[in-house]
Amino acid sequence: MPQSERQLQIVEVTKTAMKAREKERVAVLRMVNAELKRVEVDERRELTDEDVITILKKMVKQRQDAHGQFHAAGREDLANQEAFEIALIEEFLPRMMSEDELVVLVERCISESGAAGMQDMGKVMGALKKSGGQFDMGKASGLVKAKLG
Repeated sequence: MPQSERQLQIVEVTKTAMKAREKERVAVLRMVNAELKRVEVDERRELTDEDVITILKKMVKQRQDAHGQFHAAGREDLANQEAFEIALIEEFLPRMMSEDELVVLVERCISESGAAGMQDMGKVMGALKKSGGQFDMGKASGLVKAKLG
């Protein structure tokens, strides 16, 4: 029986989609539920909201990689399916920071850590991770490099 709030939310959304006969949506939601259940069984423990978020982020990353490959290969039908799956899975993730919010956070972390140059990048990245904000680490890393470089 799912225990985390996010898991319960996904189960409820799945039931609603089933009742509405949204086949594509149900298929993706079942895949998400199956992955969450697989991890629970493999690790023999109930998942927390943080675990669910980590799993969902991993699923989004996998689909983004596949989307890029399908797009590059000219398989727009498959790329569109991956994009649909990404959008659906992201509904259950916390809101990501906007670019402007991320810039402000990076600047704050740089000033608080006393970073002076590229040798302090690890210190700034550590402060960013501890900030608790939801953001793309790749974008954050690029911003830190630009500010320190």
